Amino acid sequence: MSGPVTIDTSSLMIGLAQVRVGASATNIAFTAPVLSASDSVGAMADVKFVGNTDWYKHEAGFPLLEDYTVPIREGARIECGVEEGNPFNFALAYGIDPTGGTYANTHSGEVVLGGRTAPAYVRCEVTYTYPNGENYMYIIGPRAQVTANIEMEFQKESNASVPIMFEFKTADSNVSGGSAVWDNRPLGRIFWS
Repeated sequence: MSGPVTIDTSSLMIGLAQVRVGASATNIAFTAPVLSASDSVGAMADVKFVGNTDWYKHEAGFPLLEDYTVPIREGARIECGVEEGNPFNFALAYGIDPTGGTYANTHSGEVVLGGRTAPAYVRCEVTYTYPNGENYMYIIGPRAQVTANIEMEFQKESNASVPIMFEFKTADSNVSGGSAVWDNRPLGRIFWS
């Protein structure tokens, strides 16, 4: 046999992950998942993790040849499309922390347009269940800000979805509102169980 051969079929990833949102300040000291399925933003059109790194490449000699690479900027984010159009999800998309109880997962409420300010900090947890139903992957952004340009496209035969981007921000003890439990992983963590 040649080519890439599956080493462990239980690690194949098929299907969507669940995105859960909670208060950042209340849960900042926990490195394990603390949010439950009831904290989910609901049905998703897509969920994507992006870990960006900008690299500095040093060159020397003539002609110039690369001899060293080092990261100079790092970021992490979750990009997703939320299918459930309720006040909770719209407030979240507008950078408001909807976890205080003012915004509900119902057809009642209001999100004002205009006068946006800096997005609130929220905790973002992504829970992915592998197809075998026994293994899990978790992505935790303990201190994230939601940035999005709101677009809703209503179509004849498919769901509208609202794009939301959770940008993971520094959560270690060097920032106000951070915690020492994140000192060696300031943007959060990905882990498996």
